[in-house]
Amino acid sequence: MTEQHTAKAPEGTPSGDLGRRLATRRTQLGLTREETADRAGMAPGYLRYLEEHSDASPSHGVLLRLAGALETTLPSLTGGNADRPPGPGLAGHSPEFTELSRTECGDLLSTHGVGRLAVPTDKGPVIVPVNYSVVDGTIVFRTAQGATPSLAAGCPVAFEIDRIDEAFSQGWSVLVRGHARLVTDLGEAQLLARRAYSTPWAGGRRDVWVRIEPYAVTGRRITV
Repeated sequence: MTEQHTAKAPEGTPSGDLGRRLATRRTQLGLTREETADRAGMAPGYLRYLEEHSDASPSHGVLLRLAGALETTLPSLTGGNADRPPGPGLAGHSPEFTELSRTECGDLLSTHGVGRLAVPTDKGPVIVPVNYSVVDGTIVFRTAQGATPSLAAGCPVAFEIDRIDEAFSQGWSVLVRGHARLVTDLGEAQLLARRAYSTPWAGGRRDVWVRIEPYAVTGRRITV
């Protein structure tokens, strides 16, 4: 398969690790396949091939061009940093720190995904990741009875999301403080199940719903 392949077709399902990372990153940037291919100096059909064929094996040069087009690093694009904590790079030149407005925080929260929940326990605070959704201005997630996230019910908690752009040493974070409560009404639980963005990645039976009613939402952004 060469870069000169120019077939145009509706976008299919990304396949393989590289394909999913390519599609996910350009979606984060709000780029179409054609826009991304133009940035990388390749035909859209070839980018389609890379995204949809798990056996695609592009050259190092092609990967570097794609990383540049998608404003990321080669390890991020290829999964080489999957087991490393984010942000190992050096600080950017002349960084600017700004506070996010309540509206900006809400917009970032409403993208859904995975957040970090700080839960008070008998042995001290514990921070755990949870798949969350935003429903009617509140944070909701499902867990299992007795699991650490379920201990948040009835307590004041903190919930945080963030994004790190390692290529440019910049990023943002949003912090929610609020009261967590167990959802005991069957109708409310069914509504949350219908409106939830995703099921928990951990799998298994997780039918305990917790809702966080925010009383403070703050955010910050670092740009270069």
